Amino acid sequence: MKSKSTVFLILAGIIAAGLFSVFYYVDERERAIKFKFGEIVDSDIQPGLNWKMPFINNIRYFDARVQTMDADPELYLTAEKKNLVVDSFVKWRIDDVYEYYTRLGGLMSNARSRLSQRVNDSLRQEFGKRSVQDVISGDRAQIMEVVRKAMEEEAKLMGIEVIDVRLKRVDLDPAISERVYDRMQAERQRVAKELRAQGEEEAEKIRADADRQREIMLANANRDAERIRGEGDATATATYAEAFGKDREFYNLYRSLNAYRNTFNSKDDLMVIDPSSEFFKFFKQPSGSGIATDQVSPSLPN
Repeated sequence: MKSKSTVFLILAGIIAAGLFSVFYYVDERERAIKFKFGEIVDSDIQPGLNWKMPFINNIRYFDARVQTMDADPELYLTAEKKNLVVDSFVKWRIDDVYEYYTRLGGLMSNARSRLSQRVNDSLRQEFGKRSVQDVISGDRAQIMEVVRKAMEEEAKLMGIEVIDVRLKRVDLDPAISERVYDRMQAERQRVAKELRAQGEEEAEKIRADADRQREIMLANANRDAERIRGEGDATATATYAEAFGKDREFYNLYRSLNAYRNTFNSKDDLMVIDPSSEFFKFFKQPSGSGIATDQVSPSLPN
């Protein structure tokens, strides 16, 4: 009984191995080629379960999903003889697996190499026709479309479909960028100096105008002060003269008192004078008759 079970298991294993060697499965994300003794006999295999002759046919699978070839940044010369650093990438996939295998050996590295070379040639040609301004601001979409169409024709011969070509980054050469930045900085500094000079000029004008107005205002104020002071002195003189004319004796007394006050305003004052002089007339005769006030120099009150 045990030997029968063993035989059954062996037969089941042989049948499973036979079925496995006869049938194979192709995923929707793959392309497959059937070989017969190394020769391609079928390259249009539909996804799903298929069959083959054991030990006669062999199957090789290829990834049919969209691939991205991210190229290294390259220097391209524009029509102005200026270098631009360009970083690009290409989206592609296998379209004809027969051509892909026969022309590229079915190796993705070969496909990437051929596509990279073609992208470089097309970009170099298109950049050489345009200026830096056109490349950076205006014609990038047009360049990508032209390069895609140029690659599409050659890629079909290799069984490849080019889906898209994109420019990720377009920059000036670092040496050129540094010189451009230096020129921009120098230009900004020149503008700043010019603005500072204009500001200093305006400031000098404002200061000069302010000084002129200050001098005018001071001159007018001094003129008005002198005029008012003259008018005051004239009024005071007229008042004194009027008062002097009304009571000459009182006015003489008033002037003598002012003379006494100005003369004896300090304890350290020393006068050598004849006591009988007319300067002390009001000390002897309160009426002051006969005093010669013109001989003293009293100070008029301010």
